[in-house]
Amino acid sequence: MKTAVIACKTMEDELRYAVERTGADYPVFWLEQGLHNVPQMLNDAVQNALDGAGAQRVLLAMGFCGNALRGLRVPEVELIIPRVDDCISLLLGSVKRRLEISRQYSAYFFTEGWLRGERNIWVEHQHMLETYGEELTEELEKSMFGHYKTLGLLDCGIKPVEPLVEGTKMIADGLHLTQQVIPASAQYLEDLLTGPWPADRFLTVRGARTITDEDMTLPED
Repeated sequence: MKTAVIACKTMEDELRYAVERTGADYPVFWLEQGLHNVPQMLNDAVQNALDGAGAQRVLLAMGFCGNALRGLRVPEVELIIPRVDDCISLLLGSVKRRLEISRQYSAYFFTEGWLRGERNIWVEHQHMLETYGEELTEELEKSMFGHYKTLGLLDCGIKPVEPLVEGTKMIADGLHLTQQVIPASAQYLEDLLTGPWPADRFLTVRGARTITDEDMTLPED
């Protein structure tokens, strides 16, 4: 069965690593970073990639991303999507583990790929400083990030993490967060590339129909 992959550029390092480990070198349609900030734009981008994939099976290397996949019109293909809320849960292995780590560290999660995005947290911080000044920025960021205590760097073991820890120290200091390296993995992506795709971990949509809220249920445990 001819297979293609649709993936966000934020996940490029992890997906390329998963491809290398599995040998599942399918064509990849890359989505621009930052689209998750505007769900309708992400929906449109996925729809365009899906319509143009020219494959019988399409693997979507991302999570449900809120309501971004609602109303996606699936053509006559087999579409397979990890049953997670977003890419953080994908790299942590499950929604359950993400919630456990969130409770443990009160973490704002990020990856190196996320930092390459045009609208990452540090870029936004600098923009707010230029626009509102230091005092108002401090107040705004307390309301936005005050419940976080940790800047959680996900380490999938793809490359040495020490340079990234050093390079993001100013972000942690600027947002009054402590740094924490959190073990993560590209295993979910490897499973997506190779199958099988059990219903408790993957949503499989076959035939021409539209994705609904009922499709995008998350595992209960």
